[in-house]
Amino acid sequence: SAVSQYCEFHYGQTYFHVPNFPARCAAVCGRYTRERPRRKALDLGCAVGRATFELAKEFDSVTGIDFSARFIRVALQLKEKGVAHFELVEEGDVVSYHEARLSELGLDGVADRVEFFQGDATNLKPQFTGYDLVLAANLIDRLNDPRRFLETVHERLNPGGVLVIASPYTWLEEFTKKEHWLGGFRHGGEPYFTLDALRELLSPRFVMLEEPQDLEFVIRETRRKFQHTVSEVTAWARKS
Repeated sequence: SAVSQYCEFHYGQTYFHVPNFPARCAAVCGRYTRERPRRKALDLGCAVGRATFELAKEFDSVTGIDFSARFIRVALQLKEKGVAHFELVEEGDVVSYHEARLSELGLDGVADRVEFFQGDATNLKPQFTGYDLVLAANLIDRLNDPRRFLETVHERLNPGGVLVIASPYTWLEEFTKKEHWLGGFRHGGEPYFTLDALRELLSPRFVMLEEPQDLEFVIRETRRKFQHTVSEVTAWARKS
């Protein structure tokens, strides 16, 4: 069900007038890298790949990595065949059948500039380095050790490269043990939020490019049930 929901989330209809989230993330990345090199980009937590393809319109090559082999299988099918089929729950056991086509989104011409791999964002192979951009969209609150990710992500970026993080900071123990949460608790008696942790952990090696912005998204579960969420987007440039 998650694969089908994300196929619709990435390639399907717009709901409640909320624009496509992965495409908007790629557009945000484009804005922050407009005056910077655009050779290689890394889309971490790429799911079924929409932002990866969108980034390839601006970057020479883009790598998409996700922990879910099922998600990566769909992204690879789109890269190789240009189409992926999925079904959506309408109500109960009733489903409808759909397809995602790169050509309908103007993305078929960039398929040869993307590659997809299954991998763990907190334990990437050494080959994944030398990027001008790293996008981590709705990722950090699904990692088992988000602190380690933030403390090592600079190793993947070129000096001056840009890190874009988008997250609703939905900390759940099923994904991240409470002692590894970045925020959402009291520290010294005061509320401590994920943005506080981002500033603390990234500031030694990064400069925040501007104040955070909100980016909302909608995920369809059934024809009458939707998740409406707001992600906070921050952009950081690696210090030279």
